[in-house]
Order: sequence, then C-alpha cells, then structure tokens
Amino acid sequence: MTEVDRRLPDLALARGTVDRASRLREDQREVDALWADATTEVLRIDDGETLVTGDPPRLVLVAPYRTPAERFLLGVDDGRAYFAVAEPFEAGPGQERMSLRKAGPLLSDRDVGLLVHAVALANWHATHTHCARCGAPTTVAAGGHMRRCPRDGSEHFPRTDPAVIMLITDGEDRALLGRQHSWPARRFSTLAGFVEPGESAEQAVVREVREESGIEVGTVDYVASQPWPFPSSLMLGFYGRATTTEIILEDELAEARWVSRETLAAEVAYGELLLPPPVSIARRLIEGWYGEEIRSDQD
Repeated sequence: MTEVDRRLPDLALARGTVDRASRLREDQREVDALWADATTEVLRIDDGETLVTGDPPRLVLVAPYRTPAERFLLGVDDGRAYFAVAEPFEAGPGQERMSLRKAGPLLSDRDVGLLVHAVALANWHATHTHCARCGAPTTVAAGGHMRRCPRDGSEHFPRTDPAVIMLITDGEDRALLGRQHSWPARRFSTLAGFVEPGESAEQAVVREVREESGIEVGTVDYVASQPWPFPSSLMLGFYGRATTTEIILEDELAEARWVSRETLAAEVAYGELLLPPPVSIARRLIEGWYGEEIRSDQD
C-alpha cells in the first residue's frame, strides 16, 4: 500500500506573510493615519477580481486615493500598511484582470495572502450591509473586520463557513471520487460538505460521505485547511478509511466511483477523467494519495 502524503505543503490559498495587525483595527485614528501614509499600498477588488502584472504575475498595488468606497485594513509588513478597496476599475497597459482561482497558484506568498484576505472581506461586506437584528444600514468598523449598527449598537463580524473535504479510500487503497450534477461530464473530485450546527468536523466527514455515496467511514484523519472565499468557506481537509464499498446514490451526486492509481493515471492522460484545479485542496488530497503531482493538459 502506498504511503499517503499527509502534509499537503504549499496549499495555494493557505499562504501569506503579512501581519494582519488586528491590534490596530480598533483605533480609527491609527487606521486613518495608515491610509494617509505615503508608503501605504492599496489592493483593488472588483467582483472578485483584481489586477496583476508581470511575469511571474504580481499584484498591482496603488497609493491611497480619494474614494467613497469602504476601506479594509489587510495588515502591516516591514512598516508598510496594506488596504483593500472594493470598487470598479479598468486594466491599464501591461495589466490583466484575474480572479483568485486563477491568480492563486501564480502569486507570491505575500500577494496571495493579501488577495485571499481582500476577497473574503469584500464578499462579506457586499452581502451584509444591514443589521441582522433590526434591518438598519450598518457602518464599517475595526478596519473593515466588523460592521456596527448605529441603531441598536450590535456588532457583526465576517462569517467563515467550515466545510469538510475528504479523500476516502477502501481496503484496496482505491479512492472515492464523485461528480456533482452541475459539473461537466468527466469532472470528478473528492467529496465535500458543510459542517452542521452542533457537529464536529469528523462527524461531518462521516455524515457527508454516507449521505452522498452510501459509503460508511471509520477512521478519519485531519490533514490541512485552506481558505476558500467563494464566498466564505474554510475547507478542512481529511483522509478517511471506508468500512463499506457499495456505492448507493440518492440525489446529491450524479456519479460516484472507486478509482485505483493506475486507472486514475490512464484516464487523466487520455482526458477521460478531469480533476479539480490545482488551486483546490481537493487536488492536493488526490495527489497526496496518488503519491506525486499529477499533470494534466486540462489544468
């Protein structure tokens, strides 16, 4: 049996080097002073995309400017502050609009950390503009890491939805892969699902696999996590060992199948099986089981 790599180093979106400087967020005068500092740099977000330039790609960061848009403090690194602003922009010469999914594997540790942080905050602010208690419009506070209701004084914080994603293997060391109804034909991935209230992550693994495939799971081992702000998830990666092998589908998956390493390699090579993109933790879980990086013309 091939030893599974349980380290999953260098997850594309789980990198970052900038100090988030949470200690500075509550002091609005400090936040304003950082915005006014000539060394501060601003990352602009527009519908989940930003601007990159160069080869290898790097973020296009600009100096602070006059804008009615909300400002989010991303952190401080070597005395330099970084902010994000969510508003429309146009690409300039030598620049390209790029989504986090596409840019994630290409950017440096610093840049991808800034971008993941900015996209997650922008997504939350765009959908939580009013108080959940009284319905009044809320205002940005804590450097963009909180919204406050001026009517009832309640404080609202960015949400992160924990989701489990798991590669399940059987006694023959085959991997369980599934395809959702909305995916294109031949696209398969690991199983995944959200953690429910009052449930541990390990319990969620067992439940989701049973609900989606009818497979019972015994041993569950946590591996690594990766933020997935599409719009607000934190993916918790696991390996699990099945105690049954009969697949029984209800309606959550279009297909599910057991795949050996040899079958996986052959079908990927011939384009008969499409894997999740390299930016995803699902791909890294599959590669950890497979034993090495999997190269595909479809990536």
